[in-house]
Amino acid sequence: MRANSPAVVNGLRDEYKAKMEVWTLSMQTATTPEAQEKIWAQRPDATVYAAKMWTMLKPSLAQDWTIDPAAWLLKLVCAFPTEGLTPESVALRREVIAQVMTAVEKQHIRSAKLAPMCMGLLAVRDTLSLKLLERIEKENPDRSVQGVAALAIAILLQDLSEDADNMKRRLTLIRKAIIESAHVEIDGITVAKMADDQLYVIRYLTKGRVAPDMEGIDVTGLKGKLSEFAGKVVVILFWNTAIPDYERVLEIHSKLVKKMEGKPFVLIGVTNDSVASLRSLQAEGTISWRNFVDTKGELARQYRVQTLPFCYVLDHERKIQYYGNPGSFVELTADALVLEAK
Repeated sequence: MRANSPAVVNGLRDEYKAKMEVWTLSMQTATTPEAQEKIWAQRPDATVYAAKMWTMLKPSLAQDWTIDPAAWLLKLVCAFPTEGLTPESVALRREVIAQVMTAVEKQHIRSAKLAPMCMGLLAVRDTLSLKLLERIEKENPDRSVQGVAALAIAILLQDLSEDADNMKRRLTLIRKAIIESAHVEIDGITVAKMADDQLYVIRYLTKGRVAPDMEGIDVTGLKGKLSEFAGKVVVILFWNTAIPDYERVLEIHSKLVKKMEGKPFVLIGVTNDSVASLRSLQAEGTISWRNFVDTKGELARQYRVQTLPFCYVLDHERKIQYYGNPGSFVELTADALVLEAK
């Protein structure tokens, strides 16, 4: 069997997925910080698998069998942690993105197998990937590929603005995706389901909309609702201990909670970690805010959360004022809204 054959490439991908599933389950069920730290050190190294996959794919990018695994590789390298990467890993990510996109543009732009790549390009989330997706939507002769590209464009446009013209374009693209590609399945999810999620986001989860009244159960077994916090600024943090840099994410939000003491503000975490793990983290003071236990992912699905960590910032009327990655924008938005709430 050749080193760069489809069977070997798919085997490597399946190996990484299987190891990540086992590792994630172990992290979620660990009951002490010491156990979590030990398991964390055993996390499958995405950069190692990405490098191996790239070695196999790079010589054969002109062949159409590489499209699907190359799309998976794009998503993998785009999910590398934002901090702590070695210069070699940073260079690998840049090389993979640049050469895969070039191969798509020069060898595969009209390929009927390009649907998975559209979702890979979505993971890149920059202007160059947006332009390439727009070319695929216009130039690829396969209508189902056009539809998947249209959906990816609609999702990317969410990051640009929420003005009327942009919203109208997104709805037109989503409609095209449903008409042309509803049956197409990518990573076990149909385009119809992904399009439906986007319509839900537009209807209920865009800036200025009143956020759905989330209801959850915390680690003490008590029920809670967002509507209980009327008049307060609310940050919802979707997270778990399996995310890269989870300790840094928790530290950032611990500082935010401390900064907001005595102000009309509340932070609600939503996580699929085990109750035992959460209680241990609370006991040692790592987390100081209320967390809804979401082991079945129902609350994450309600808020259409695709990647972790992810934040929503709600004003005192429960209207969404920010959604996206944790960090300075969350704090700045919360600061401004707390002043307004006063």
